[in-house]
Amino acid sequence: MIIDLRSDTVTKPSKGMLDAMMSAEVGDDVFREDPTVNTLEERLARMFGKPKALFFPSGSMANQTALKLHTNPSEQVICDKYAHIYNYEAGGASFNSGISCHLINGQRGMFTASQVKEAINPDAYYYSQTTLVEVENTTNKGGGACWDFEELKNIRGICDDHKLGYHLDGARLWNALVAKNETTQQYGELFDTISVCLSKGLGCPVGSVLIGDEDLMHNAVRVRKILGGNMRQVGYLAAAGLYALDHNINRLEDDHKKAKEIGSVLSELSIIAKVEPIETNIVIFELESHVDETEFLQQLSDKNIRIIGMGSNKLRMVTHLDYTDTMHERLLEVLYDF
Repeated sequence: MIIDLRSDTVTKPSKGMLDAMMSAEVGDDVFREDPTVNTLEERLARMFGKPKALFFPSGSMANQTALKLHTNPSEQVICDKYAHIYNYEAGGASFNSGISCHLINGQRGMFTASQVKEAINPDAYYYSQTTLVEVENTTNKGGGACWDFEELKNIRGICDDHKLGYHLDGARLWNALVAKNETTQQYGELFDTISVCLSKGLGCPVGSVLIGDEDLMHNAVRVRKILGGNMRQVGYLAAAGLYALDHNINRLEDDHKKAKEIGSVLSELSIIAKVEPIETNIVIFELESHVDETEFLQQLSDKNIRIIGMGSNKLRMVTHLDYTDTMHERLLEVLYDF
């Protein structure tokens, strides 16, 4: 038995999801004639109260398209120093859109409206023009932390005052919605564009969707084409998304429960210096300075347990729908032996 907690992207489609995929009605999506893709896009647009949604092969491509739609070359996006668009999208902001990132030194990937206001560049020709604010919920490097919705509303006010766009990287937004008992409509009312991932907590093999206002989204399909993201009979993948929306959202609570139980065990171990607060399905913890990270990872690997090392003695575990109760009991047993 291999216990893979490197990410919630390691899941494989369940039998029910595979059945839905194999029975999907498909067409050529480049001609916008795939009925299953159209159904998925229309459903997500309605869920968030937005007029448009567009299916993408990856969350990075959806985010990169959003940056392109909101900005012009030489402009600047405000984001946290932990932001996925800055750390894990291969410099795409500069390569694809010709923009720079103004990094905020937030807490666990989250910042305040006052920090946003301070980060806006002066209106002088020798400054890069600030045109967009981007937030990530939940925060990946922040350990699955959930934003306070009132602070997100305060940031919206700053964006309105300064005529800035507002984009949400909602790769794990589903986790935040379950953990905080919030709604898609709330987020749709707040943000101009939202990217949501179907292949993380929801268990799909591929897929993200960008959702947004008409004036921004009318050019999204063109940018997707430029980035190489247009697909043909992609309804087989969209069907997985529809299945996930029906079956795999509420069960995220189980992932959160398991993550908190892992954190509780880790906090009792003498070799653990710190466990970050756990709200959703990500567990980030730090080994004591005398513990060798590579050796610790190897000891787990020898017991068929896979996790991620983040450097500087920090490590990460992510719970997901393929992480069973039996696996959970085994992991806790192994941890107690350290």
